[in-house]
Amino acid sequence: MHILMFADQHIETLGGAQVSMRLQRRFLERAGHTVTIVAPARHGPRATTATPDAAFLDLPSVPITLDREYALTVPGRRADAAIDRALTHRPPVDVVHVQADFWGAFLGHRFSRRTGIPAVHTMHNRVDVGIEAVAPFPGTVLAALNLWQRRSLPRLSGVPVGSDGWAYLRGLAAGALAVTAPSAHFARRLEDHRVFPSVDVVWNGIDDDVLDAALAVAGAPRTSGRPRFVWLGRMSPEKRLMPFLEAVAASGVQADVEVIGGGAQLAAARSLVQRLQPAASVTFAGRLPYAETLRRIQEADAVVQTSIGFETQGMTVFEAASLGTPSVVSDPDIGAELRSGFWAVGERDGDPSVAALAAALRRAAEDISGGAAPVPDVSIRERFRQSSRTDAMLEVYRRAIG
Repeated sequence: MHILMFADQHIETLGGAQVSMRLQRRFLERAGHTVTIVAPARHGPRATTATPDAAFLDLPSVPITLDREYALTVPGRRADAAIDRALTHRPPVDVVHVQADFWGAFLGHRFSRRTGIPAVHTMHNRVDVGIEAVAPFPGTVLAALNLWQRRSLPRLSGVPVGSDGWAYLRGLAAGALAVTAPSAHFARRLEDHRVFPSVDVVWNGIDDDVLDAALAVAGAPRTSGRPRFVWLGRMSPEKRLMPFLEAVAASGVQADVEVIGGGAQLAAARSLVQRLQPAASVTFAGRLPYAETLRRIQEADAVVQTSIGFETQGMTVFEAASLGTPSVVSDPDIGAELRSGFWAVGERDGDPSVAALAAALRRAAEDISGGAAPVPDVSIRERFRQSSRTDAMLEVYRRAIG
């Protein structure tokens, strides 16, 4: 079949959804299907040196960040016409797969409505939590988003009008024949807020080949010494890097802590470590290639997950579990999805306090040093492979097509 995907950002830019879509494309093509990805054209030096790719349908766009990494395509008749023209030279589309929250979502559902081709929508993000973390007036931003959606994608009959994040997601899902989410806890929330009656759970997966290569080079058994913790992700407020570093200092653990990733809080994080002078050594590794990141996860004694309520899946702990590494988990929803192989933060669900995280780090360090670390669920390794996730998504496509 020919799957037409829509994204808010070009899939060769940075971001979790982009990584997932690159992987989906590769495994769908490996299974013999055709994939076309509609997204804003890239800007900057990486765009000028990129190799042409027939799978990309790049739309006219304007950069929206200072580093020109991300861009916006204005949804409307001009963009619709550009999509329709480009598709006349490609095989007939069988299913539309929207994996976007903003302009990409509007364009995808506009295309589905005017052609009658069934749409599947994957909800990657908690729009309300993300906007609340980064916008000074989140209520105003969400109201504006709902207004923009109604103008770009008129509401279908029976869909209530609202101004919060859930109303916004309901408007996106209204034209879909199937909605998927990358975790059971996010699917449950979408159903509870009447975004869609029954949401399919299809995890974002890990590349089978990369996983097999990592497992083939398994690290040596742990020797005595300081526990090794890894924190990885985007350095922005919703990921809670700063509370993590405060907890490392407050815990007093004698450990080696590695922080992998980049972002706006890097300089502040370095300054905080210098000021607090924790007993643990803290190193900042920066952004690393994916295979190297997996190697660091595999060699660690524990991965630390600190965001609460923001993640719709929480990829890092699933990567860790696939490699046999336990996690310290702050978000109880993510812990419930993992089922085993982790230390929960706090005695109450979603405890955001530095004290609770520090206590969990102390427990983890003691268990690691004593040889009593929890063991991740061994079934996750197979259920997390992209090949199995592609099979699951193909079933959703076939059901939507009818």
